[in-house]
Amino acid sequence: LRMCYVMGLESTEFAFEQPEVLNLIDAKDKVGKYDLLLAEQFFNEGALFLGHLYQIPIVTIATFGFANYLSPLVGVMTPWSHVPHGWKPYTPHMTLLERIDSVYTCALEDIVRTIWHYPQQDALLQKHFAHKFDSVPSIKQLERNISAFLLNTYMPLEAPRPVSFNMIQVGGLHIQKPKALPTDMQKFLDESKHGVIYFSLGSQVRSADLPPEKLKIFLDVFGSLKQRILWKFEDEKLPNLPANVMVKSWMPQNDILAHPNVKVFIAHGGLFGTQEAVYHGVPVLGMPVYADQYLNIKKGQAAGFALGVDYRTVTEQELRHSLTELLENPKYMDNMKRASKIFRNRPLDAMDEAMFWIDYVIEHRGAPHLVSPGLDLPWYQFYLLDIIGLALAPILLPILGLRLLCRKRKSSAVKSAKTKVKRN
Repeated sequence: LRMCYVMGLESTEFAFEQPEVLNLIDAKDKVGKYDLLLAEQFFNEGALFLGHLYQIPIVTIATFGFANYLSPLVGVMTPWSHVPHGWKPYTPHMTLLERIDSVYTCALEDIVRTIWHYPQQDALLQKHFAHKFDSVPSIKQLERNISAFLLNTYMPLEAPRPVSFNMIQVGGLHIQKPKALPTDMQKFLDESKHGVIYFSLGSQVRSADLPPEKLKIFLDVFGSLKQRILWKFEDEKLPNLPANVMVKSWMPQNDILAHPNVKVFIAHGGLFGTQEAVYHGVPVLGMPVYADQYLNIKKGQAAGFALGVDYRTVTEQELRHSLTELLENPKYMDNMKRASKIFRNRPLDAMDEAMFWIDYVIEHRGAPHLVSPGLDLPWYQFYLLDIIGLALAPILLPILGLRLLCRKRKSSAVKSAKTKVKRN
């Protein structure tokens, strides 16, 4: 979390120093120039200042999907009892120790955002704009201008949880209709009699950086399989390459996963790749590295369409067993096909859904009727502490009064005893 907060502050600072952004901030005749601000919902809340300057509503998009810190922004209470922190590898059915860990992390995040992150973002706004404008709103005030949140998630990748009208689930927004593959890759896939395993660790984790002993494990296992393997590998001159393995420094992942001969996806468990696998119905062997990847693979395991291994300790036997299980046990494919059907079955596809709500917010001038009235309450009213206090008052006040009375009588008794001692 600390890395994200620091990253958010640095990216906000960087943005405020860019000429293009400064041109937007310093432009004259701002009113009526734009209809809406579409911003990232990350840790760079200072960007919301543009919505204030241009007096336009804001729609944010959270590429990671739900996050518990969104609750106070939309006026709902997220039950920490069964909604784990977004970066904890827990399912809704947590053990006692898992709940303790998750609740601690959620509470710590709320505290850090309140006492450190928001003041830091406010300080950035003051630093860059206090000398330009008569008044600079706080981050809390700017967030109140967010009309809708586009969340990159959808059933069944997310368990049921409380939501508000303006939390719009558009998971799979990036998934497009598959395009034609390069000729050599298309031929490699079409002619695979026993199916294909697709292997990619995404754009941030390089397969070429795996230690030599780990590379040997993968190559030995792959070479012993009857399936073909497409491997996104940054060095296309990989030595000792088995005949059934094709490596490319870049591969069109969505188009590959759409091919009917792809039977297993070896992945790091990033949200985008997980959504593509579910959309196209391809079981996953996960090798998570950091952040939400562990949670995504854990969810896949709980749903029965994924297995997980630790890339740091995986052995040849474990890798072979996991791939054989995914390839030969039909339950993984059945579970993935079921998840794919749920993920695809929606009134509108993800992009049309997102565009509908963007247009909706513009048409209804910010659509204030979507925003929860809970945002107008002070925190003690939002959490019903005033009602709880009134409910406890009839019980606590008599107890307090009785305690004070007893203390007063005890004090009088002590004084009386001291007086008797002095007289004697």
